[in-house]
Parts: sequence; structure tokens; C-alpha cells
Amino acid sequence: MSAPKYIVVDLETTGSSSAKGGRIIQLAMVTIEEGVVTDTYTAFINPEQNIPVFIQELTNITNEDVASALPFEQHAQVVSARLEDAVFVAHNADFDLGFLNAELKRAGLMPWQGLVVDTVELARLVYPTAYSYKLQDIAAELGILLKQAHRADDDALATAELFLSAKKQLASLPADTLRLLHKRSFSLKSDLSHLLFELISDKHTAGKDDQLRFRGIPIAVPEEMKAVWPNRYTPAAEPVQQLQTIMPGFEYRENQARLMKTIQQALDGKQEIVIEASTGMGKTIGYLLPAAEYALTEGKQVIISTYTTHLQEQLLQNEGKMLSEFLNAPISLALIKGMNHYIDLMRLYEQLQSEDESYDETFTLMQVLVWLSATQTGDLTELNTSGGGQLVIDKIRRSHLRKPAAPELKLDFYERARKRADQAHIIITNHAFLLGGGLGERQAALIIDEAHQMIQSALAKKEKTFVYTNWKYIFGQLGTLDDRQLFYHFSEVATEARFASAAELSRLEFLYSKTAGLFDEISSRLADSFARSVPNRRQKKWALLLDSLGRQEQAVRHLLKLLNEWLDLSRELLSRADRLTELEVRKQAILNDWRYWTEEIAAETIALGDIFAFPGRDDVSWVEGDLRSLPNSLAIYQRPFDVARPVSRVLEPVRRHEAVIHLSGTMSVPTDERFIIRQLGIRDEVPLIKFDPEPEFYAGARVFVVEDMPDIQQVPQAEYIESVADAVIQTVLVTEGRCFVLFTSQDMLRKTVELIQDSGLLEDYMLFAQGLSSGSRMRLLKSFQRFSKSVLFGTNSFWEGVDVPGDALRAVVVVRLPFTSPDEPVFKARSERISAEGKNPFLEYALPEAVIRLRQGFGRLIRSREDHGLFIVLDRRIETKSYGKEFLRALPPVPVAKVSLEKMVTSIEDWYNGNA
Repeated sequence: MSAPKYIVVDLETTGSSSAKGGRIIQLAMVTIEEGVVTDTYTAFINPEQNIPVFIQELTNITNEDVASALPFEQHAQVVSARLEDAVFVAHNADFDLGFLNAELKRAGLMPWQGLVVDTVELARLVYPTAYSYKLQDIAAELGILLKQAHRADDDALATAELFLSAKKQLASLPADTLRLLHKRSFSLKSDLSHLLFELISDKHTAGKDDQLRFRGIPIAVPEEMKAVWPNRYTPAAEPVQQLQTIMPGFEYRENQARLMKTIQQALDGKQEIVIEASTGMGKTIGYLLPAAEYALTEGKQVIISTYTTHLQEQLLQNEGKMLSEFLNAPISLALIKGMNHYIDLMRLYEQLQSEDESYDETFTLMQVLVWLSATQTGDLTELNTSGGGQLVIDKIRRSHLRKPAAPELKLDFYERARKRADQAHIIITNHAFLLGGGLGERQAALIIDEAHQMIQSALAKKEKTFVYTNWKYIFGQLGTLDDRQLFYHFSEVATEARFASAAELSRLEFLYSKTAGLFDEISSRLADSFARSVPNRRQKKWALLLDSLGRQEQAVRHLLKLLNEWLDLSRELLSRADRLTELEVRKQAILNDWRYWTEEIAAETIALGDIFAFPGRDDVSWVEGDLRSLPNSLAIYQRPFDVARPVSRVLEPVRRHEAVIHLSGTMSVPTDERFIIRQLGIRDEVPLIKFDPEPEFYAGARVFVVEDMPDIQQVPQAEYIESVADAVIQTVLVTEGRCFVLFTSQDMLRKTVELIQDSGLLEDYMLFAQGLSSGSRMRLLKSFQRFSKSVLFGTNSFWEGVDVPGDALRAVVVVRLPFTSPDEPVFKARSERISAEGKNPFLEYALPEAVIRLRQGFGRLIRSREDHGLFIVLDRRIETKSYGKEFLRALPPVPVAKVSLEKMVTSIEDWYNGNA
């Protein structure tokens, strides 16, 4: 079978639509035959109109570049001839083909018709773990040369290389994987089915692959890991100095050497200590080396817990790799997360039996099949799936509801992770898994990195959530017989297979209808109470304590009674169905769906009961909603007041036998050194050991307090926002971008960004705003780093845990001191409790929390001694209020200038020009 000819096309245009007057300004076509590029055709096109300024900046194509070029009509015949009998390939093919066909038609030619391969869809399938599928991102990840993005000639060549790379990767997949992909490929947006068929045909002569199989699904062979525990190991005498031999560019730091010695002594003495280690002293290496040496010398495991799964992976991929080389002994590290991070292969197999899927569901299953041929972890967070595919991902997660049968266990990824953890010298986990008791009572020393985040992790672990729209979606999946939804199909299967009587099915439907009606009544009453209780109807979004709205305990208990009866009956029928020995694949898929939604309803029922009917003595419950969309916007939450007890419960078994080391860059504030330590339930006698930064570390930092800003408590918010917008604009212009602007309110962020956009003064800059720009926090951060002239506006989550090294971040602007709003429900409830104890909630709680947050905000700025940056505070309370000095005291020893906005701009200019 001869391979088809592929033509890769890329266009640059004056606008997004030919129908709206957009025209082509550059065209590139790359021909691929027999797997190699054989020809290229590229030309500037005269659009016979001015190119918008934005397009000129994006493409670097000017009006002068196209002034002497031919119009598209003069190229149309050549373009049409080149496309004849070829497969059309493009990155985001809908745009290029749609635009090209419109121009061909305008030139009096027939629109092109034929097979299409969209390399966005192809890359998403073949590289399911890639960070981004924008051409410049995926090209960079694969090492494909892209000289200048948004130039048709360079983009087309990069797209051709991407296509060839993806095709080669597809060809390397097992034949069984290709067949499973081909079966589902006919509903894709582009003609990948033809490409897959071509590759399957070529596989006929290939030998057997080395992949394992789970019910016909190919799975990568796991890499074996077995820790070697030496009989005798002698640690290095001067470990920090020796690091220079294996880590290029490593600098000896006295503080790091002291940190290592402190940790080593704590491990040897089985002590509990708290360490506050400032940014830039090499904290990660500082605990990894002593941990590894302790494991080897004592023959005992060490557990390292980090805040996020992302930090876990960084440890494994980066610093962990050099341990064996440095120690001159094999050292094994194993990563383990919560069970629901891992794939359940049986659930995947069951999902593959279904044929009634949306595009997103089909495509996600195809991504999973490709991923399984390579993944060593089975960790579903590796996948980059669409929002619509997330439902499939949730359906194939491992859970406590189903334990794999004995034959499946050797292939089960969660069991593999546990086995690796059992064998490893060092176990890397995250706070959530640690707090959930996932590691049991191992006789292992414990190092907790980012220890202050144990508070947030414990709060999140204990939080109960009940969201109105989520419930309506879940409960709405079932329906009644008249709806002909899932219950209708479940009833058919139950009747035909004879595991449910007509009376039982009728009872199930009755309970469902009664539950739906009663839930709507309760929700309506809650929405009415919420609307009546808001203090100010001009503000649309509110959070109110549940007790102030009424818990409707009697009605909720009746609702729970109905739900539990429905759940008991549904589970009984499923239990009977499980005893059936033979069932058609289609019917089994229906039962699997019913089981999944039954357990989803069970989880919602537990949350509903915990929040409304059985609140804990130390819990606070609140309702969030938007007056413009009640009851749809209602969301109900419950959290504990503090987490000292649940944290202590997890740590106590370790304390009895091994060392517990709490590490963080932020464990104290000047006014209360044990503010965080107390919240974690750590005993008073546990020492706090501080490692201050070396004097020259912050030499490149400056702090400015802008004195002529209006007092935020004395002027209307609109006036303050105008001043903020002006200060941000002037700061951005003088620093030429690379700024974080940190807010405490999403509303103020939105209004400031809108004002800046309306001014047009920063139209040359890329503005990324949390909650306004699309994408996750990490995606926004990546976008911010990609452009030199960029500004990122962020709220709470950007105050900490964001690392932007070097010149990528030049300034952090603090719009308001980061106090929690006094109306925030948990803050309000905790403050009331502190007051009841006869203490001052502002001094005991509000101030220390805000000081810590400001300190964390400063920590975004200087990550190494080579960094230079500005920390600009616009909130005058830092100098006018008596408590303001506590914020300044908490910052590192950096020069603080209290100046007018004009003087600040001049000072920054002088600083950049070397005059300061």
C-alpha cells in the first residue's frame, strides 16, 4: 500500500474570518511524500488592505512586506493544483482550510475537498501528556525548530515536523492499541482513521511487541525497582563541598551546611524540630542528602511529604536523580499519591465496551489507550485532557469501592506504587495523602516540606462541599421511565435479567421522584432566606453562615431518609446483578453506569448529611451564592475551626519512634513566633530553629511604599481603583513589564484590569488576569513567562507557591495589605471564638495571618542571589497604622523607600540605569 501525499498548509491573515473581510497575507505549503519533506511553496500575499497593528506585531509582517506582492487570485491555481489528490494537514485545520476554501471560491475556483489531518487533534492523541498543544509549545517540547512563530513559512515547516514525529510515534504503538484506536476514530474531527488504517496495514509483518495485556489492552512493562540496603555505609564528611563535583554551578553556602547538620542530628536523635529556612539556601538538597544518608546508614525508610503533587514530581525528577551519584550508592525514591490519582484498568475496560459517547469522551479514551503504552505510574494527572473528557477520567479512577481481583493486582498501578514505596529508601508523598493515613504506621522518619501548608491541606481534607448545580447534574443522570434516561435502560436490563421485580423498580422510581421534589423545596427555601439575609443588595455575590439562614433540619432528615432508602435498594439490585454469570456487553455497560451514578449520589448524600444534619462541634458551615442566579449559584461548605487534632493524630505514631522535621520558609511572624506552629498542634517544647538569609542574598531587592496613594479606608472604592490602575500603568511602563499585581479581591482585580484596558496605555503588553483570562494558575504563569512585556494580575493563590526565576519577574505590586475580609465566614466564626476566650482576634489571628501572606508575596520576587526585583506596596496603612511596622519587620533586610509615585518611577529609572 503506497503512502498518500500530505500537504501541510499554514496561513497568516488580517483577521479571523474571510467572510468578515479578512485576507491572507502569507501562505506556506510543505509537501511530504514517503515520510520526507520533498517541496515547499511560500509567498507573501497582497491583501489589498492595511494589516492591523496587532497582526503586524504578532507576525512581524508589515504593510511594506506585502505591498509589492501578488494578490491571492494570482496564486489560486497553483494552490489548487498542489492540493490535488493530497491529504490536507494543518495545525487547527478548521481555520486554515475554511479560510483557504473561502479565498479559492472568491477567486472563482472550487473549494478543496478531501481528507484532512488536524495536527492539534493528532498531537493531543499521540502526546497525551504534553503541557500545551499550541504549535510553539508542542514544538519546543519535542525539540522541533520553530524559528519564528506566527510566520507561515516557519509554522508550516514546524507543523510538517510535528506531523512526521507524531506519525512515527503512532507507528511505534502496539498493533492492538492501533486497532482499538481505529475502532473509535471514525467520530473524530479529522480523518485520523485513514492514517491509523495505513499504520495497521504496515504492522501486519511486525513481530510481537513486549507490552503486557489487560483484557486485550496493551500496557507498558513496569520498570523493576528494588532498593539495596548496604550492610555498612559511611556518609561523606563534608557533603556540601562535595556537591560541587557533581552539580555544575553549585555554590557553597554556610547556611545550607548548617541546615544539613541540623537535620542529620534530628534524624539520628529521633527528635521533632521545626525549621524556618529562608528562600535561596538550597532547602531541598538540604534535607534530601541527610535523608538519604540516614536511610543508608540506619537501614530505615524516610518519608518526605510536600504540599502539592507537582512538588512531588519535581523532587523525583530533579534533585533526586543526583543522590546516587553523590552518595556513591544506589538510592531509590518512590512516589505515591492518593488512590484516586491512579487508573482502574477494569473500569477502563468497561468504559471501552460503551458505544454511546460524546466526542470528548471518545477522544479521552483514545488518549488513555496511547498513554497506557508508555506510562510507568498510571497516574491520571499526567494526562492533558479536555474539560469534557474529565467525566470519563473520573469514571476510570481507582477507588475504595472496588478492589481489583487477584489476577489484576500485578497490573494494578496503585498496587505497584505501594509496592515501590515498600521497597524504597525514600518515599515521596503529599500532605493530603499523609493526612489521609495512606502510609499507615510505618516505622519511618518524616520530613514535612512546606510544613505551613499542612494547615490548608488538613482544612481541605476535612472540608465538606455541596453544590446545587453539581447535585442537579448527578441526580439528573438517572431520570424516570418517562424520561427514557438511564433509569429506563436500567429497568429494561433488570427486567430482562430478572434481578429486580416490577414492585422494586416502581419503588425506586417513586423514591427518586419524591427526593427530587423535596430537594427542590429545601433549595427554594434556602435561596429565599439567602436573598433576604444579604446586608447589601448592590453586591451580588455573598457568603453567609448557614446557621443564620436556618438548617431546615426536619426537612433535610426526611430527605436523607428517602435518599438512604433509594441507595439501599439500588445497591441491593446491583448486588444481585453482580451474581449473574453472563451478561451482554451493552447491558453490563448500563449497569456500570448505574453503579457509578449510585456512588456519586451516595457521596453527595454523606456531604449533605454532614453539613445540614450532623455538623461537628468544631465545624463552621456557610453558603455562597449570587443574587442574580438563585438557587443555581448556591454552594454550601463546611470546615473545621482548626486542624491541630487531625494533624497530631497522623503525626503521633511517628513521634513515638522516629524524627519528625517540619520545614518551611514561613513558620513565624515577628509578633508571634509560634503562630503557625500552634495551629499545627506542635507541642511548646518542640524547638523552632531559624536559618536567616545570607546578607548578600537580597542585595538585588528594593521595597517601595507609595505615600501619595489615597487611604483605602477613607475614599470610595472606585477612587482607590483609579489610583491603583494609574500606579500599575506607571510601574509597568518603567519596568517594561514582567510584573505581578497581587489583589485580595477578585472584584477589585476585575475593575482594575478593565480600567487599564479601557485606558489603552498598556495595549503593547500582554495582560493575564486570574479569573478573567482562561486557563489554570500554572497555565497563566507559563503564558506570563513566555512574553517579555507581560503583566499578571492575581489573587490569593498567587501570593505563594509560585516560582518565577531570574529576570522573568521584575516587580511585585501589592494593591492591599492581605487581610482576610471580616465577612469571610470561617474568619468570622474563628474570630468570634477567639473573642469568647477573652482575646483580641485582630492581634491573635487577623494580623499574623496577613503578615505571613505579605511575606509570602515578597518570596515570589527573589529566588536566587542573582535576582533583582521591586516590591511595591500601594496600601498606605503599612505606614499610617500602628500595626504597619509588623509587616515591614517581617520582610527580609531590604532597603525600604517611602516615596511618592512620581519619585518611585524616577528611582526605578535610576536603578535600572545604574544611577542609584
